[in-house]
Amino acid sequence: MNYGSSSRSSGFGNRTSRRSVEYGRTYVVKPKGRHQATIVWLHGLGDNGASWSQILETLPHPNIKWICPTAPTRPVASFGGFSCTAWFDAGDFSEEGPDDIEGMDASAAHVANLLSTEPANIKLGIGGFSMGAAIALYSATCYIHGKFGNGIPYPINLSVIIGFSGWLPCYRSLKSKVEVSHDAIRRAAALPVLLCHGRGDDVVMYEQGEKSAEVLRSAGFQNFSFKTYNGLGHYTSPEEMDDFCKWLRMKMGLDGSRSY
Repeated sequence: MNYGSSSRSSGFGNRTSRRSVEYGRTYVVKPKGRHQATIVWLHGLGDNGASWSQILETLPHPNIKWICPTAPTRPVASFGGFSCTAWFDAGDFSEEGPDDIEGMDASAAHVANLLSTEPANIKLGIGGFSMGAAIALYSATCYIHGKFGNGIPYPINLSVIIGFSGWLPCYRSLKSKVEVSHDAIRRAAALPVLLCHGRGDDVVMYEQGEKSAEVLRSAGFQNFSFKTYNGLGHYTSPEEMDDFCKWLRMKMGLDGSRSY
């Protein structure tokens, strides 16, 4: 595992946000076999990249490079304005909450920056947990629409999107963004998306995950899977990780992987 340094928002990020944000340490899990794919994985509220890098390092996919950044520390409305690591400001962990477009654009641009230096023949993806899943899904909508929320072109060609225990931001405008062009319709239909949610989640309620799945399907995301887990709260489980590994192997066409 490699440990990157902290950095300010740069590249695409400088053009998408007026805020000066300081990102924390980025953790990189190098592929143990032939490098075929790179996935940026985004942690949840108050967490950091280290915890997920340790989990992802154990997965049976030696051909994937995992990049696990740490979000900036910022005031968060749902915490009464107290500061913690967060990809954007959130007053409510659901589709119904107000959308911090500027904050989501900045984080989506930071992720795009991290993927922009990968070799041209490498498949690229974004995944995350909770608030990290929200940014992964927001990035998917930017990719489909071809631009960030502020209109700046989205620069990355995505191969997969994964969200654990999260929600879809800006869901009200998704269908109109997909229907805006034939290219958007084609990208939405082709992009593999996996959402996983526990029925016992008391932080991001299961109903929020279910609503996100319904919106994605109705907007034309045809290569989409929604997996649910009885009794699972706001955390992951071996069953969920096993489903995730099988889905990745199938959707990304990876070389033979170790058994999990």
